[in-house]
Amino acid sequence: MIADLNIDIPAWFKEKAEAARPQIKDIDSAMALAIEFSAENIRRGHGGPFGAVVIRADDHSLVAAGANLVTSRGLSSLHAEVVALSLAQRMLKTWDLHSAGELILVSSCEPCIMCMGATIWSGVTHLVCGARGSDAELAGFDEGPKPEHWEDQLRQRGIAVQVDVQRDAAAKVLAHYASGGGKIYNARGQS
Repeated sequence: MIADLNIDIPAWFKEKAEAARPQIKDIDSAMALAIEFSAENIRRGHGGPFGAVVIRADDHSLVAAGANLVTSRGLSSLHAEVVALSLAQRMLKTWDLHSAGELILVSSCEPCIMCMGATIWSGVTHLVCGARGSDAELAGFDEGPKPEHWEDQLRQRGIAVQVDVQRDAAAKVLAHYASGGGKIYNARGQS
């Protein structure tokens, strides 16, 4: 038996993104939205403390926004970056986001190994990160066997990388989640 893969995206994603759309003017406001998605996701109990948005490089207009849905949807691949990239691909009707122009993935945390791969294959031309992988690991998450100089790996593939944008604010969401007893999930099922 083969199951269908229909992923129920929370209605608040669209509502919050539409309300924030006029406020996205630059990288900082896009990061603020990604962090807001990560915090709201905790409040609503929909998954881990991670948020991401996809914006256009030329005018910073919002294409898509999402948050981590791993625990609420029971799918280990539904990290915030994967959700936001998937929603952008659906919105723009293409699996290759580069074909829709230069796009920026703005994530509340630097990518784990899976999201690093998703970033490469998505076609985005820029990645902007808030918290560091070490902040996620401090909260208990496993970032996987990412190369030590992962930023250089992305740059070699034509993806510009900017880190530490509002790092303190993004790291606080991770710490809040961990201290509040949020489910810490990883490949070994440990929490």
